[in-house]
This record gives sequence, structure tokens and C-alpha cells, in this order.
Amino acid sequence: MKKIIVGLTGASGSAYFRRLIEVLLEHEVEIHVIASEHGSQVLAYETGIILEEQIKVWNEKISDTRITLEDNNNMFSAVASGSYRCDAMIVIPCSMSTLAEIANGITKSLLTRAADVMIKEQRKLVIVPRETPLSTIHLKNMYELSKVGVTILPAMPGFYNLPETVDDMINHIVGKALDCIGIDNNNYKRWKGKN
Repeated sequence: MKKIIVGLTGASGSAYFRRLIEVLLEHEVEIHVIASEHGSQVLAYETGIILEEQIKVWNEKISDTRITLEDNNNMFSAVASGSYRCDAMIVIPCSMSTLAEIANGITKSLLTRAADVMIKEQRKLVIVPRETPLSTIHLKNMYELSKVGVTILPAMPGFYNLPETVDDMINHIVGKALDCIGIDNNNYKRWKGKN
């Protein structure tokens, strides 16, 4: 069973996080959620979801506990160590503050430590930044991460698949993120070319 870490930060875009978890639960994966304090707060503000309660609901729905809510202050968590074999990590949405910490090796929380572990162990790390406009500092930090193999997947939905709803646009980004970590999905209409 694949082990996936999902990071949630205080950037706007909590709907991406929620949809990613829902789709991951359709697969045989073990999920470790790490949320910053602001991530939990923004999730509640934007969606009305209380993270701890929602994880209980998700786990009950699938009849086995496959989602673990990690304490962002617990540096003794298994996911803080490279010897714990996680397959991939997605930070969705990712704030510019968290992105800056990851880009500069600052690991003062479990979320940034887990991302640092993914980089040092050369495992798949996908960052979904959600900010606009982007400053030179933001772009520099993304560039530094891309140089060490981190996938930068901005929350920029495409329109070639003719989205009809906001959910279609959310599904596009979530599907692309899943593609990046090698999880098959039909979350969005793929381009088939045009004659």
C-alpha cells in the first residue's frame, strides 16, 4: 500500500485539499495529513469543515483507518524520518511562507520537516502554490525547489477541457497532482488532440 503525505497550509484553496483526499480514498493508500494551524483555520473558513471531525468521517466511510492526522509540532512522528518509507508528498495548497521554508531547508514544523525528508531522500514532492501575483522572491524559491527535483504545480486550471463548474476546475488541478505522483485517475478530461 502506498504511503502519501498531504500537507495543508494557510493559503487559500482548501477545496483542492478536500478533493485530493476524497480521490485518494478511492485508492489503496495510507494517508498522513499534516496541517499547519493556519491551514486548519482556512479550511474551516473556506469550506466549513473542521479538519479533525472530517478525518473521522472519512475514516468511518471507508471502514478502515487509512488517514492519520499528524501533529504539526510532533517531530517524533514517523514521517519526520527518512527511514520511514513514504512514497510521495503533496502540499496543497502551499503558502508562500511554507514554500520559502521548504526551499531554504527550514524545518521548524513537521510539515516542513517531512518535505525536507522527501527532498533529501529523493522522493516525489509536489508543491501546489496558491498565490497571485507572484513576487520575484516567490519565483526564486520555486526555482530553487525545481532545481532539486520538486514538482511545482501552480493551481492554474486549464480550459481546454471546457470546465462547466468550479468543481471541474478543482478536479483538473487534483488530477494533475495525482498524475505527478503516479496515481491513475479520471479526475479530468485529458486532451485527445484535434484534427
